Amino acid sequence: QVQLVESGGDLVQAGGSLRLSCAASGRTSSSHAMGWFRQAPGKEREFVSTISGTGGSTYYADSVKGRFTISRDNAKNTVYLQMTSLKPEDTAVYYCAVSWRYLSGSVYPKDYDYWGQGTQVTVSS
Repeated sequence: QVQLVESGGDLVQAGGSLRLSCAASGRTSSSHAMGWFRQAPGKEREFVSTISGTGGSTYYADSVKGRFTISRDNAKNTVYLQMTSLKPEDTAVYYCAVSWRYLSGSVYPKDYDYWGQGTQVTVSS
């Protein structure tokens, strides 16, 4: 079992920045890829970013590329999502997840094995 706890969500004005954190505990490993997803009200959960176990490989959704940066600190079992130039359309609950099966991560929620409870990000215009 793996437990994931997200934090850092907040209300921020458009153009602002936030850093989300996802702390992992339990059967964690630096070889496991991690991902960030988000879900807005009435919409499906969508891929945001993923990072490989070593941190050497990252991938972003086109909608956040150039504005968001994913990183990880394996010594702290923590993954981060630095979000800049936030837009109202970034408003959503943000979830982190871990994949035991895909070393470089995946854009599909079904490929992740454990999920956190989510943290709310609200961007006002």
